[in-house]
Amino acid sequence: MKEENSEMGFDKEEIVDPENLTNNQAEEAPENDVNDNVTDWEVKFNELSDSYLRLNAEFDNYRKRTLKEKAELLKSGSERVLLDIITVVDDFERALDNISKTEDIDAVKEGVDLIYSKFSNFLTKHGVKEIETIGHTFDTDKHEAVTSIPAQTEEDKDKIIDCIQKGYTLDDKVIRYPKVIVAK
Repeated sequence: MKEENSEMGFDKEEIVDPENLTNNQAEEAPENDVNDNVTDWEVKFNELSDSYLRLNAEFDNYRKRTLKEKAELLKSGSERVLLDIITVVDDFERALDNISKTEDIDAVKEGVDLIYSKFSNFLTKHGVKEIETIGHTFDTDKHEAVTSIPAQTEEDKDKIIDCIQKGYTLDDKVIRYPKVIVAK
């Protein structure tokens, strides 16, 4: 049998029997696989780490850009509002100039009424509305009670009977609460 193996080109010693492997030989074979797995995991880790850093940087840039756009929107929005107010101020200046020059009080009253109307339209155009008060039921979310007085009838209880200072909403959000007198 030894002759047959030697004729084929290998000795019995060259044939590796897995049961007869030495410790060194047994450790070498899986170690190569482990090294390959470690490098694969390192590559995947580096790819994911790079992806995370890029995504984080993109989000940071997005956040900064939206904050800048929001600031510009606020600035340009307030600029438009101020331009509309300037026209009302111009009307007031003309009225003040003409008050001292005219003897006709009715013309002055009419001019002031026109300016008031123009300013009310300006507020409405920009979403500001007056809160209705007198005769309505008192609501703590919309009104501020300054004082209360005894109700004359049972129907008048918790109703607003007088308004000391008007209140306003801006797009359905109260920006100034009306100061009212409530019947209790």
